Amino acid sequence: MPLLTLEPELDLWLLFHENKLVVHAETGSPLLAEPVFDFPPEAVHLVEQTAARRVRTARLTGFAPSPDYRLRGLRELLLDESQEAFRLAATALQVLEWDRNHRFCSHCGSSTVPHPKGERAKVCPVCEYSQYPRIQPCVIVAITRDDHILLARAQRYNIPMYSLLAGFVEVGETLEEAVAREVAEESGVRVDKLCYFGSQSWPFPSNLMLAFRAEWAGGDIVIQEEEIMDAQFFHYRNLPMIPPAGSIAYSLIMAAVDELTAKYG
Repeated sequence: MPLLTLEPELDLWLLFHENKLVVHAETGSPLLAEPVFDFPPEAVHLVEQTAARRVRTARLTGFAPSPDYRLRGLRELLLDESQEAFRLAATALQVLEWDRNHRFCSHCGSSTVPHPKGERAKVCPVCEYSQYPRIQPCVIVAITRDDHILLARAQRYNIPMYSLLAGFVEVGETLEEAVAREVAEESGVRVDKLCYFGSQSWPFPSNLMLAFRAEWAGGDIVIQEEEIMDAQFFHYRNLPMIPPAGSIAYSLIMAAVDELTAKYG
């Protein structure tokens, strides 16, 4: 659009040290009005630009906490910042990780350079192969059985938190096939009446979460022990600890609770 050729009214920065955000010490906000630390120009990447604002990002090679700035994990941002701040920070981190992981051509091994026309791509000057950012699609599903919701505690959790069954989409699969396979592998049950719910970018490291509702169609729970510590159908009024607000897992669980409340009272 022509307006994007103008200087935006607001210039904002998202700065990372390793995989943590530099934030205002007092407010915890990650959006900085100026690049308060030194870094080479080639380290800068555009996250988003509109007529009103431009958001850029860079990774710092060093950081020392000060009265004005501190480091904050991206997962913390999900808990108490706006979805917009999390979305921008998630995009920024994925761009930085993609840049770091594609410094060399995967075809011939030569060093890559930025795309000459400004596209978000790394180009090999030798064989001309272009490498674009990739996302990894994952499915997540809320399964209900009458007035109960299937929740599972993953082996990787160090707190007693239960979430929904989820997993990566494999090569050649449809989303529906991925849901059926993951549910069967992790819990042993079968599902039907699959319905798309929504999606969320999830930068750990570069996932796109695709959420579904489904109903139990048969089978007893038999957990995949290397992945799952426990799985149960919980009554919608008596749920265990679940993922925090801001995650699509939370939104999907609460949508199922609302649906069951409307049905069963």
